[in-house]
Amino acid sequence: MGPAPVRAVVFDLDGTLVQTRVASWEVFSRINDRFSLGVDSPERYFDLFRTNVFASIRSLCRDDAHADEVKAAFLDLLRTDYTPPMIPGMTDVVRRLAGDCTLAVMSSNAMQVLRRVLVRNDLAFCFAHVFGGDVAPDKRAAIRAFLADSGSGFGRRCAADYDEAGQHTAPDPAGTVLVTDTAGDVRDARETGIRVVGVAWGMHTVEELTEAGAEFVALWPQEITAYLLGDAAVEPPGGACAVPIRPAERDCGCGCSGAGGTDDPARRAAAVRRRRRTAARDHVLAALAAPTVPAPTVPPPTPDCSVPAELLAAVRAVCRGD
Repeated sequence: MGPAPVRAVVFDLDGTLVQTRVASWEVFSRINDRFSLGVDSPERYFDLFRTNVFASIRSLCRDDAHADEVKAAFLDLLRTDYTPPMIPGMTDVVRRLAGDCTLAVMSSNAMQVLRRVLVRNDLAFCFAHVFGGDVAPDKRAAIRAFLADSGSGFGRRCAADYDEAGQHTAPDPAGTVLVTDTAGDVRDARETGIRVVGVAWGMHTVEELTEAGAEFVALWPQEITAYLLGDAAVEPPGGACAVPIRPAERDCGCGCSGAGGTDDPARRAAAVRRRRRTAARDHVLAALAAPTVPAPTVPPPTPDCSVPAELLAAVRAVCRGD
């Protein structure tokens, strides 16, 4: 008997969804120099991710107060200066999986960075849940909270509202998969009982990820979809994210279909609500953008006065050239 069907996929951000080696090191190297942490190369920085990165940074600091100061400065710099590009192909992977699975992101990065990256790449509403390092620094605790909450089963079909159709139970660890590029994340996920798929293009090698406990390591983004969905990966997506639409139908920014690409009545109703919100929004934006029409000018009233007949006759004579 094969593994349970995948119902929830949790993505790491840095090194998994986005290219992080150069961008992340450029930010951390400034923190390293500022606080004299002794991390003198990108390779030594990447080694910090073999366990929880904040725990690794703590080991470089004098005491807890120093560690808190370093962490706060690192997160602040990430919020302002870290805008990494997506891994080519991962946008399509996310959109394909969003039609079949509840998606989440767990990252040591700041929530502001997660929001910026996902909004900028039109993926924000493909994910139902996001756990950033400034609200959930321990990924094991975040995974356990995700598994324990039946509300985590409510997906998001590329719209601001949650897909509330049907009954939802708490996610099953056997059907929940973390996708990550670091050995530390693999070990954390395995400790909580969920499955792990590694990616070969991030911080750690195929061998390191496999040794840590990843059941599979993808060499290309498209392998993630093929591995998690099996033969269903070639079928038309059941969700909305991957369906091309006309610009007038776009609502959520995820590239999803206004009709939801489904015959599910609940999703059709949600699509109708999205279209109504879109129409109302467009109406308001059009009204705000319309040029202001000046009020009509009312000519001043003609003065009520009488002109002497002799003066009027003289003016007329001048005008005739007499």
